[in-house]
Formats: sequence, C-alpha cells, structure tokens
Amino acid sequence: MASSKKAIYAAILGNFAIAVTKFLGAAVSGSSAMLAEGIHSLVDTGNGGLLLLGIRRSKRPPDEQHPYGYGKSLYFYTLVVAVLIFGLGGGVSLYEGILHTLAPGHGGATSASIFGVTVGGLTLNTIVLGAAIVFEGLALRTALQEFNKQRGDTPFFKAIVTSKDPTTFTVLFEDTAAISGLVVALVGIHLASLLHMPVIDGIASIIIGLILCGVASFLIWESKKLLIGEAADPEIRDDIRRMAREEADGASIERLLTMHMGPRTLLLNIDLRFRDTLDADAVEGAVDRLERAIREAHPSIRYIFVEAGSISRTPAMGPDPPPSSDPSS
Repeated sequence: MASSKKAIYAAILGNFAIAVTKFLGAAVSGSSAMLAEGIHSLVDTGNGGLLLLGIRRSKRPPDEQHPYGYGKSLYFYTLVVAVLIFGLGGGVSLYEGILHTLAPGHGGATSASIFGVTVGGLTLNTIVLGAAIVFEGLALRTALQEFNKQRGDTPFFKAIVTSKDPTTFTVLFEDTAAISGLVVALVGIHLASLLHMPVIDGIASIIIGLILCGVASFLIWESKKLLIGEAADPEIRDDIRRMAREEADGASIERLLTMHMGPRTLLLNIDLRFRDTLDADAVEGAVDRLERAIREAHPSIRYIFVEAGSISRTPAMGPDPPPSSDPSS
C-alpha cells in the first residue's frame, strides 16, 4: 500500500491548496466555473482522507466477527469516494452551471484589492487556474508513476479493469478529471469575457459536472465488482489447476472457487477427486503438497480450503442419483 499512500498524500496536499485559491478566485470574479472547480478540489481533498482511512481499516487483523479480515473495507471507502465525486463534485457543478446558464448575471469580471494591489477577477482566475494545472499535473505524474509500478508490463487499460487495488487508479482518475475540468474552466471564463457571453461560464460548469459524473460512474462500477466479491485473475486460476494436476497425484478438479477479500488477500475453495487406489495417507500427503505449492507460488492466497474425495464418488456439485427401481431397496 505504500505506493498508493504516496499518491494519495500528494493529491491531498495539492487539492487543499488549490481549493483555497479557487474559492478566492470565485469570490472575486463570481465565476460559476471557478466555484465548481473549488468544490471539486475540496471534495477531492476529503476523498483522499477517506482513501487513507480505508487503507488503515483494511489492515486490521481478522477477529471472531470478521474471520477473513477487513480487506474489503478498502472497497467500501472507494465506493464512498466515487459516490461523493458523483453527488458533491458532479452534482453541485451541474446545479451551479444550470443556475448560471439560466441567470447569467452581469458577465463581467469584477476586481479586488489584495495588499493594496488591484487584481481583476479574470486575471486572478487565470493565475489560479494556471497554477492549479501545474500542481494537478505534478500530482497526476506521481499517481501515474505509482500506477505504472503496480501494473508492470500489463497494458494500461487492462491494468485498470483488472486491478484489485482501487486506491491508485482512483487517485489517477481524480487527477485526470481535475486537469480536464481546469482546462474547461480556463477556456470557459476567457470565452465568456472575450465574447461578453456570461452564459458560457455556466456551460463550462455543466461540462465539468459531466466529466466528474462520468469518472465517478466508472469508479462506482469498478468498486461494486470488488465489493460484492470478484474472483482471482484467470492466470492464477489456471496455475492452480496446473499445480493440482502435478502435485495431487492426478486428481480431478470438480470445483475451484476464488474470491478477493482485499487487494492482496485471496480465498480459495477447491474440490478434488482422487483415484480409488490412493489410501487416506496418500490423499493427505497430496493435499499438503498442493497447499504448499499454491502458497509458495501465490502468497496472496491466504485462505485455502480443500475438499477431497474418491473419484468414484458422486461429485459434490453434481446431480442427485436417480431413484432405485428395485422394490426391495
């Protein structure tokens, strides 16, 4: 989790500093797009704290009430973050944008005196947004570097879809949405001033809201899959089958079930059928060898349950045998 926390800390520091300056710019200029961006940065700051809380809670050891640990806490808090991005970030931005579009107001940037220096609203917004783009770019670079370390040689989009640690790609998407929103806000306030059409500022806020809602929808979908229980990657499942054939004296696999209990915690339930010629000691030895091989090859598989039986027995998941036609039975 260390790499994920590094990206989160960078995002929190950047978002908090940027949120303060955006709200200052919005107060001076009355820009709806700037207010939407300030709310967005403030939400992202809180989201970083929630992700850190999720990481901390997911590390708690198993107990009587949660025998498989608290790894899924991380998925819960990631889902909360996605909902906040959708509701507070995207929803408020859409609301402000619609209000500003229906009632654009004066359309001219006001000015304010700061330490005896008069600064126009448009100038202040440009400075704020330009600085924010730089800081968000640095945070995005950190998040991208940490995500690349985790994905290794896996293609970028495949790594996002198959990742079982949502913290890093959540920060990555947040920062990407932030930079996109900043560019939209910068273009919107300048077009509104240049064309004397304040309605453009409201439209920019709506676009920012749509960007946030789109990103949040994707994060909600990914978090939902992990929260309800997602299986191990196909490569891991295929490797377990291979080891079962090699280590378990030719046993047949009737059932193989896996579930992620956290980013690096897997549960495995495997149903094996052995030849009739093997006695109980041989079966026990084969199961022990298989468990050791699986744990050595895949340390993330922390909970292994093996059901062993004779190959001549009815499979555990098979249909019930037909009723006997012998009246004496």
